[in-house]
Amino acid sequence: MPALSHDVTETAAHAAWLDEILACHGEDLVALLQEIQKKFGQMPKDVLTALAARSGIPLARIFGVATFYGSFSLKRRGRVVIRVCKGTACHVRGAARITEAIGKRLDIPPGGTTSDLAFTLETVACLGCCSLAPVMTVGSDTHARLDRQRAVAAVDECAGDAAGRAPP
Repeated sequence: MPALSHDVTETAAHAAWLDEILACHGEDLVALLQEIQKKFGQMPKDVLTALAARSGIPLARIFGVATFYGSFSLKRRGRVVIRVCKGTACHVRGAARITEAIGKRLDIPPGGTTSDLAFTLETVACLGCCSLAPVMTVGSDTHARLDRQRAVAAVDECAGDAAGRAPP
């Protein structure tokens, strides 16, 4: 089993908080996981284990939901998540080249996060914008009909805006 992201003492310190969110959301597992994701920026395995123990929800069900939805992550993500669509229309129109260019610009592979936790680069099965392919999202902004240069420019613009300075 992989190492836990928090020690037992830290999890015990969160017991009251877990009880609070359970009182608020009951067994609404998605709402509970949203609270955990919001608090930690990820789904710490030991917190999910504590949630199972405190709620009676089977741990397998918790992990099943936590790993099914793209908005949840077992790993720490960057402040801005970049999602490049790799669906058929985007793939045919160069999504792999766009992913490669962004990865090279940020010096991370797909699935990676920059060391300063500014960006995470992900590929997704479909963003639902096939007529605008190739498409990516940078945070909550959608960028369509991309080529490598426009994709990198969108990331640079976001980096400059976030830091209040010129892009990296």
